Order: sequence, then C-alpha cells, then structure tokens
Amino acid sequence: MTKLDHLADRLQRELPELELRQGETMSRHTTFRVGGPAALMALPRNEEELLGAAQAARDGGIAPLLVGNGSNLLVDDQGVDAFVIKTAPGVSRVEAAGNTLRAGAGISLAQLAVQAAKWSLTGLEFAHGIPGSLGGAVVMNAGAYGGEMCQVIVQVRAMDAQGRVRELTGQDCTFSYRHSLFSRGDWLVLEAVVKLAPGDPAVIRARMEELMARRKEKQPLEYPSAGSTFKRPQGHFAAALIEQCGLKGLRVGGAQVSEKHAGFIINTGGATCRDILTLMDQVRERVFRETGVELEPEVKYVR
Repeated sequence: MTKLDHLADRLQRELPELELRQGETMSRHTTFRVGGPAALMALPRNEEELLGAAQAARDGGIAPLLVGNGSNLLVDDQGVDAFVIKTAPGVSRVEAAGNTLRAGAGISLAQLAVQAAKWSLTGLEFAHGIPGSLGGAVVMNAGAYGGEMCQVIVQVRAMDAQGRVRELTGQDCTFSYRHSLFSRGDWLVLEAVVKLAPGDPAVIRARMEELMARRKEKQPLEYPSAGSTFKRPQGHFAAALIEQCGLKGLRVGGAQVSEKHAGFIINTGGATCRDILTLMDQVRERVFRETGVELEPEVKYVR
C-alpha cells in the first residue's frame, strides 16, 4: 500500500464523516477549469475535520496541497499524486464582534464582503470581486483597487509546520506584495480576524457595485482564468508591458492572452495546462526580449 492508501484508511477510521474522493478531477476545483485527477482529496465540513485531515497527513509524512476556491492554481494535465484538502466552502463560519469579523479560511472573499456590508462594516469593499477564499487571500496578501488584506487582517489562526495551532498578529504574518509568512506552503490557515469600521450599508453596497461594474467592463470575467497571470513588476504594470509588445490575442491552443485585458490569460474553451504554460512562457520571453523586464507568474503551477 502507498502512503496515500494508508492515509485514506486512517481517515476513514478516525474521521468517518469526512468526505474523501479518489481520482477527483482538479478542473472542477480551479477557476482556470484545467487540471487532471488528484490521487486523494478531502472536503472537510468544519475546522475539526480540517485539522484532523492535516494532522493525519503530516503524521504520515505527507505534505497536503491546500486548495480554497482554486483561483490562483494551474494544475498539470496529468493531475497531482498528492493529498488535496479543499477548505471551500466547508470551513466558512463567520461571526461578528464589534467592528471585527472572525471567519473560517474557506469562506469566499465575495461572501465575506457581502456579510460585512450586511453588518454595516466598511473596509472590505475592494475584496468583493476577488474570486478567492479568505485562506488563499491571507496566504498571498490578495488585493485590488488600492486595498490589500494586510490593511484589514489583525489576527490569523494557523497550524504551523510542526502541527501546532498558533495565533499570529497581522504584523507576525510579514505581509508584503502578494506574499506572507504562509506563502512557502508549510502552514495551514484556519481562520482570520479582519478589523473594519462602521459604515452606511447603502454606501458600502454602492461602492461594491461600482467596483464590480469596473471589473466587468475591464476584465474578461466571461472566461475561465486565474485572474492576473503575472505579478506587477516594480515600476511597471504587467498588462501594459504585454500590450506594448503586441501580445493581446496571442493564442496557444485554447489559451489566449485576453483582448480585453492583457494581464489575463484565459481559457477560451478546451485549454490544457500545457497550452497555458506554453503561452505564459511565450509572453515572458517576448516581454523580456523587448523591454528587459522579467515577468514573474502570480499563478501557482502544481504537478
């Protein structure tokens, strides 16, 4: 028996209610809609199952692959010989205390922003259209329209590489542009506390609707993608560099540099992981050759 077979047996004994799937197609769990099968996937319904699955994996010498909404992942066509733990939408409890919200890592940012508006709290409007989960947003310090998670995060509960559950302040998380303490992948974010401010629900909703309208106008939301494909180079904008090099509309198979927003590579239908990787390489090579700027992928490739 393989390590994953032993892990599956243990989880079935110790967490009989935990949903396990073998050979689950990862294209169903990524916003790019590409990716082959995962050897083993767990879909915990709460933090207890999440912690139990993660601890059992680490006891067995297995590093789990953590997935929220899969909005920043590019999974290989051959799949992943790994134990995938999907936190969304199961681990998504949220509660308010004054001007703060405490929420599970699996809640979507859109859902959290809507909940904040219902409770008359402002500060998360920027996150409404970001297609990721709270856990993923903490890991990569997600942001848009001048806002970043580091501006609102005051506390994070997470399991460290030794299996200890720890509470960290926002400062402890060492946030920087699209990076945090958790980016190296050996921590498991469980929940986060965001500090907001009292606001008028109508004004908050109007701001959220304004930002969503701007997204729909400027971004190719009608196609599967992982959002911005490349990080913002210092002193530049990736989309502007790509457009400057005449790469809008460039295609490889079903993958295309969006004609609406050059910073997005989209799946026009039937794109494979290989199509997307090849197109990313072509864009990076051309931009570097013509501008001297090296683009760094924001999307995480998993195989």
